[in-house]
Amino acid sequence: MGDRVRRPRDAGREAQEPEPDGAELLQRVARGDEAAFVELYDLLIGPLFGVIRRVVRDPAQSEEVAQEVMVELWRSAARYSPERGSAMTWAMTVAHRRAVDRVRSAQAAADREENVGRRQLSRPFDEVSEQVATRLEQEQVRRCLGTLTELQRESVVLAYYGGRSYREVGELLDTPLGTIKTRLRDGLIRLRDCLGVAS
Repeated sequence: MGDRVRRPRDAGREAQEPEPDGAELLQRVARGDEAAFVELYDLLIGPLFGVIRRVVRDPAQSEEVAQEVMVELWRSAARYSPERGSAMTWAMTVAHRRAVDRVRSAQAAADREENVGRRQLSRPFDEVSEQVATRLEQEQVRRCLGTLTELQRESVVLAYYGGRSYREVGELLDTPLGTIKTRLRDGLIRLRDCLGVAS
């Protein structure tokens, strides 16, 4: 009986002591309160990951960006001002900016790699001899492609004849990006040597 009487009173006391909100937690984090940061992490990580995942798409990259955002929130908590909006809105803005930066950076890197790869395969031709040279070169390239391993040849054909980015080749072959880059580099070196192209 006594338990039944005490429980509602305890529940009422808990209702009067609400969980700290994000703004309060950020202010405590700004003072170096690690326990507040743990609470802030638990409060924000789910929504932040959702926003980042929608922009970045890749789950592993999204987790990485989410961790970077939490580190940024720890370091910049003192810059948060409740007058400008809720802690959640501020954190979401930081997360979205970081996610967009990651996508832009990844795209720029992919574009650079693709341009480098195309430059390595292209050879200058004058307009008069281009057609004849192209036919001769196609035959030589076919012969030289035959000297590559099957994995190298598959990657080179998809990337340079199929016009696919390194990332797309990796997805098509279900192979990590680093492995694709290695195969392409080794394949291009063998092609260059076979074709007698100066490095």
